[in-house]
Amino acid sequence: MDNDDPGRRLIDPERVAAAIDGLGDRAVIDEWAQRFSVVADPSRLALLVSIHYAREISVSDLAAVTGMTDTAVSQALRLLRAHGLVTTQRTGRVVRYRLADATVHELIHRVRPHPAQPVTDEDR
Repeated sequence: MDNDDPGRRLIDPERVAAAIDGLGDRAVIDEWAQRFSVVADPSRLALLVSIHYAREISVSDLAAVTGMTDTAVSQALRLLRAHGLVTTQRTGRVVRYRLADATVHELIHRVRPHPAQPVTDEDR
């Protein structure tokens, strides 16, 4: 936004300045928009939620949990990994996936709190 435009009348310049400061680097906004588009897919979101609650889980176990095929899970995990949302841990021949992004971890807590935890006003 060009807030130096003399033809533009601002109602609350202080709020406009605060919004511009908060917006910050547009590249960061674009990066998060891409991440949110990845998370917006129900299958990928189900995988992320499942990984969150399992802490670490294999492809075949994720397929059993979500009802997806191993191939579909693997493809989705490749995309999630490419966007930095999951990482792997190998133990022998078994590769397990876990969340790699603290923000997604917190988002899952907001969307789907742990079953043993009551939802409080602070969580809303």
